Order: sequence, then structure tokens, then C-alpha cells
Amino acid sequence: MLSKTKRTEIKKGAHKAVFDHEQLYQIIDESMVAHIAIIEESGPVVIPMLAWRVDDNVYIHGANNSRLLRNLKHGGQTCLTFTLFDGWVLARSAFHHSAHYRSAVVFGQFEQVNDNSEKDLLLNHFIEQIAPGRTQDIRLSNPKELMATMVLKLPLTEASVKISNGEVNDDTEDLDVPAWAGYIPYQTKIGPLKADAGLADVIPKPDYSTAYGERWSKE
Repeated sequence: MLSKTKRTEIKKGAHKAVFDHEQLYQIIDESMVAHIAIIEESGPVVIPMLAWRVDDNVYIHGANNSRLLRNLKHGGQTCLTFTLFDGWVLARSAFHHSAHYRSAVVFGQFEQVNDNSEKDLLLNHFIEQIAPGRTQDIRLSNPKELMATMVLKLPLTEASVKISNGEVNDDTEDLDVPAWAGYIPYQTKIGPLKADAGLADVIPKPDYSTAYGERWSKE
């Protein structure tokens, strides 16, 4: 059960609120992009960042001189949003056109991961989420690269989830309008792999499809 706080209360479209941790995890794992808010002297800034989850924590990484990471590593309050767009809803009236989507909003404070061994494990976990088995084939990060990389961790203790997947919501008086009504599903396809121009012919093509399920394209 997700936490219920003043910040996570969904007021607009409250019937779309979901309180299942697994739904939160699924949205984060499928999105892998967090839009993160910070406050600078010039005002608020929202920056998209690659993000991944391990158990009940979400992680981001970047160069030590990243303005976003330098701002967040001191533990200031922030907000992360994850959004998956699933399609358009076409109604018989302009007013009731809408969308299907899954979204998550996470509040909290980041803390810095300082131990290089832990950073290495976390970054390799991220690679394995993207391409299962890949860390067995590639050169892993060396100490210099790990020192140049900042990893931040945020616990998923305060979050809200909203899912819109309902039917067309036309008014009764509009049901006789002679216009087509229904849905335009939006699907993200992943793959097939495209080899680097300098790749040797003797290197076999790996199979990363297990990470993406039905989203993996074989064409």
C-alpha cells in the first residue's frame, strides 16, 4: 500500500488513484526516465534523467559536475515524475477527448552513494535491466570512471500513482452524434538490434528480448 500524505493526495480524477506498490514499480521500470525538479537562484528547473529502481529505491547517475546532481546531493526536497502514454481516447464531443496513461509522482530527498563498490553494483544492475547478461561481455567501469560518476539514491516512501484507462465518457445527449468514438492505442516497440558500423562480423548478436516482453520487436 502506497503512503498517503498531503503531497500524494490526488484531488483531480481521484478515482484514477492506485495504491499498489507493484504498479509504482512497473511504471518506473518501464519508463526509466524521471523528470526531476530543483530550485535554482533563477527559479524552478525540471530536468529529464535516466533512472532505475532496485527494490524500494530509485537511482540516478551522472558526472560529478552535473548541476542537477550537485543540487540534489545535499538532501534538498525534490519531486520526480514518471509518465507512460498509452493512447488517445476519441469521444463524440470535443470536451470529452482524453488520453490513457500511467503516471507516478515521487517525493523525497536524495542521498549520495559514496562507496565505489556499491556504485559499481548499482550501475551494473542498471545495464542488466537494459540488456540482460551484458555485463558478462563488456569491460566494466574502472576506479577512475567510478570516481568521476555520482550516484544518488531516493527511497520510494512517498509516492502517488494515477492510471487512466477508462471508457469513452460521452454525455448521454451526445451518444447519437454520428461520429466515430473509440481509442488510438499508443505502443512503444523496442528493437530489433542495429549493429555499430565498426562491429566485427564474428561477434554474435545477443538476445535482450527478455527485458521487454511484448514490447520487443523482431522485425
